This record gives sequence, structure tokens and C-alpha cells, in this order.
Amino acid sequence: MPAVSQIIIYPIKSLPGISVNQWPLVKTGLLYDRCWMLVDAQGEFLSQRRLSKMALIQTQIKDDHLWLQAEGYHPISMPLLPANGALIDIKVWEYSGQGQTVSESLNHWFSQVLDHPCQLVYHPDQQTRQVDPDYAFNTDQTAYSDGFPLLIASEASLADFNHKSGLNLDMRRFRTNLVVTECGAFAEDRWRKIRINGINFRLPKPCSRCAIPSIDPDSGESQKAVLTALANWRKHNNKVYFGQNAIHDSLGSISVGDNVEILSEAEPQPPLA
Repeated sequence: MPAVSQIIIYPIKSLPGISVNQWPLVKTGLLYDRCWMLVDAQGEFLSQRRLSKMALIQTQIKDDHLWLQAEGYHPISMPLLPANGALIDIKVWEYSGQGQTVSESLNHWFSQVLDHPCQLVYHPDQQTRQVDPDYAFNTDQTAYSDGFPLLIASEASLADFNHKSGLNLDMRRFRTNLVVTECGAFAEDRWRKIRINGINFRLPKPCSRCAIPSIDPDSGESQKAVLTALANWRKHNNKVYFGQNAIHDSLGSISVGDNVEILSEAEPQPPLA
């Protein structure tokens, strides 16, 4: 039976993730996942698409704080329970809302490290960002993810892609939340409903990929061969795909080693197999 082999959270959108062995699921997804993000002077979200240096800022949770570290700069931390900051207008793709400012010292630190003026914001607890109603219920929520609470992919899919492409990528490239083992390559393309530790998940849509998988997480440099390979093996209707977006139906917690029960399957999405 398939099982969870990794759980990764990304507290600040587009910064490196943190692997955990057991973690709670809250209304917006994994606790703290994409609850913060960096924005520019216009409130537009910043990501590795624009600032590849974001890949090099290391994150760690310790003593109820998120610690941030970048080569050549002093480490800095912030409490995971943010103080009440001012609200500013923000935008994530088509979504417009408000973000809660965190601190000027963090803004200064990030602006220096990234050599770009930016501001850190928190997704306010009182604000609701609904998932795209074309693929979700009106009660489904997310924070500052691109669009869905969770992303799932399997170890076998990455191994198969590496074999076909001649590359040697690791899962960090694809910024997955839940990595699954003990299943066939791209088996997740067929999954529509699964259950992990009593929690049901819907997988309504495959994840179309931008340029971020081409950014080396160790150097921050772009490698065009990655997108070329994705286009060769995972292209459909002029988009490339890897992994499945997922939405949880209830709260709880999941652990590495939990079984993944397949409740329903359908034709592959995208229809590549």
C-alpha cells in the first residue's frame, strides 16, 4: 500500500521548505504552510520566478520561532504567533486581499539579502481565501499557496522522470507537501480521492509548473534543461505538469509512514498515459 515518505511545509511562500515527521492539518492546509510571503512595493507576491536568490534562504523552526539564515548575513527569527501588524493590500495571481505586516527589521533583512525592496506579510487569521470554485467547495481554503492547500507527488514519478530525462533532480525542485512511496510512477495522476490517517483528500487538478523547478535549490541558478525535459515528457495543452493539487476534507494530523488509501481513481490527469 502507498505510504507517506515525506511531509514538507513552506512557512514563507517560495522559500525552502522544512521536513517534518508529523504535522497538523488546519483549515488552510498544513500548519504554517505558506502563511507568510514577501511582496513588492505594489503588494504583488514575490517568488523565485523573479528573485531566484529566495531559494538560498534557509528556514528552520525552533522554540516557537521561524529562523532564517542566508550566507553572509546574520540569522534572524520571528515568532510563529505574529503580533498584530498593519493590513496592506496584497495580490497572489488573481487573488486580491490583505496581508498583515510583520516587522521592519525583517523587511530590511530580506531587502538586503535579496537586493530588492520587499515586505513580509502574514495571512490574517480572520481572512478567508477560498480555493478556485471550479475545483473546490465554497468552504475550502488556502493561505498564500499558488491556489490549493496541498501538493502531492510520488517518489516513483520523480525516479521515472529522472530516468527518462537523464537528469538527477530531487523533490525540492517541485515544492511538494506530501511525498508518497510504494506506488507506481505517476499513479497519483489517476487518484481522485485518498485517505491518510482518517482524513479524506480530494485531488481535483494536476499541478501545472512554472520556471521554479528549473532553479537549482543549492545554487539558485536556472537550468533550462529541466523545463525542456518536462516539456518532452509531461506536456499537455502547452503546459507542463508534475504532481497533483489536493484539498483536505477535515482536520487532524498526518505522519511519515501513514498509509495512503486510494478511495477512487479515474483517467490520468493530465491525459498523458
